Amino acid sequence: MTAIITEKFRSHNAAQFFESFTEASGNAYYLMIGKPNPYTSATSGGTDESPPTPADDISSEFYIWDSAVAAKKIASTNITYALPRRDWANSTIYDMYEDNISSSNTTTSGATNIFDSTFFFKTSDNRVYKVLDNNSGAAYSGAEPSSESTSSFVLGGYTLKYMYSITAAEQATYLTTDFMPVSTDTTVSAAAVNGAIESIIVTNVGSGLTNGTYYAAVYGDGTSAGTASGAIIKITVASNVISAVSTGNTGIQQAGAAYTFGTVNLGSGFTFSDITLETAAAIGGSGSAISVVISPKSGHGSDAVSELGGHYIMLHTSLEGSDNDDFLTGNDFRNINLVVDPTTFGTSTVGSASTYRTTYAMKFSGSPGTFTSDEVITHTNSDSVVATGTVVEYDSTLQILYYQQERFGGYGTLSATGAYNAFSGTGTVTGASSSATGTPDSSADSAVSLAGGNTITFVDGFANPELQPDSGNIIYRENRKPISRATDQTEDIKIIVEF
Repeated sequence: MTAIITEKFRSHNAAQFFESFTEASGNAYYLMIGKPNPYTSATSGGTDESPPTPADDISSEFYIWDSAVAAKKIASTNITYALPRRDWANSTIYDMYEDNISSSNTTTSGATNIFDSTFFFKTSDNRVYKVLDNNSGAAYSGAEPSSESTSSFVLGGYTLKYMYSITAAEQATYLTTDFMPVSTDTTVSAAAVNGAIESIIVTNVGSGLTNGTYYAAVYGDGTSAGTASGAIIKITVASNVISAVSTGNTGIQQAGAAYTFGTVNLGSGFTFSDITLETAAAIGGSGSAISVVISPKSGHGSDAVSELGGHYIMLHTSLEGSDNDDFLTGNDFRNINLVVDPTTFGTSTVGSASTYRTTYAMKFSGSPGTFTSDEVITHTNSDSVVATGTVVEYDSTLQILYYQQERFGGYGTLSATGAYNAFSGTGTVTGASSSATGTPDSSADSAVSLAGGNTITFVDGFANPELQPDSGNIIYRENRKPISRATDQTEDIKIIVEF
């Protein structure tokens, strides 16, 4: 038994994912950053110069939450369908659209799937064209196309179909070195005709043909197929062979409609000297053959996303400074994650705010020292319970220390025993490298206003993360080299999801 997962399945899944951002009861997607501490072979594996490959396992998902710093919601306005970027360049050989590409009928470049091929390109002014004919695999030779006609046209020896343009806003937000946004042009879509024949392939130019111009009907299942009311092709014979489609002399005279298959008969009695197909004119000679290329459902240009293989979704968000005081700027981060439907701390309510802090925090009383980012801190409370963790950032003005507890010895668990104890109660907190000390303010039981106007509420001097650790599902994980943050800096982050 043989089976395949089709392109339609991939497109369907991409569409479902896209729609989940906009549905009335859709999902909530958050981009979550974390891992301010360096990668080490003794803890997370890898190094900052060579980050570890993310593992798709249960344990890793829990660990991501242990080192999380903050999360930002991805709005429905910050997603798009995308395609691999193909730039136009003169003297380049492009593939062409065909309806039957497979392992037994590969493209010019050898691709066995049309969507893995180079059958479309983007010009320097961000117009996107589909190649309907590539001049038998020759290099494009001519001016850069700029037409936005809804009809196909010949230029540079190629037959091209204008599909859509990337807007200035789309270019700024989504265009990368490897991917480009894709959308359907409503004007082009409205002009598309289901089952129209818009391209042909001269499979054999023949020999000894009678020079002249001929017309032939396209037979098949199209509307009025095989008659002057159906699709008709124009054939020009010069030097006793069929002229190439690239000359513009051989091609589609009338596109017809509703074809899912079609054939052209060049035998005696099937070619004519007039477009009404009334005056028979034998093409003569031998060997000539033409095949028709069937258009996608609803016609070329009706749905650029599906026609060009838009089974990629690009998500974009920008981290702007402290972003509602939730994104700390005094440290770096090393991983990027996509979390679906995380809940707010201590509840089963899916988060809806634009940003959330995912670190723990404590507020000191008196005159604490100055703690440094990434240093190990220890705390022995009044019950002699020892806790350990690492500093994410210290706000010396408000005397707030943001921290996390990873699972590794000395980073969140006790090196001697492996025990994990949460920070709580009074007692001295000590920084291992700064030697700074501070005492949690047990009387801090109110909201504290932060620099950007947001607030953080403490209970007995401690504050939990705003999102419940380990809630929701992490569906994307990426480890990177350290990315430093600053109050006047914006990180522009794009995630490509391929289906």
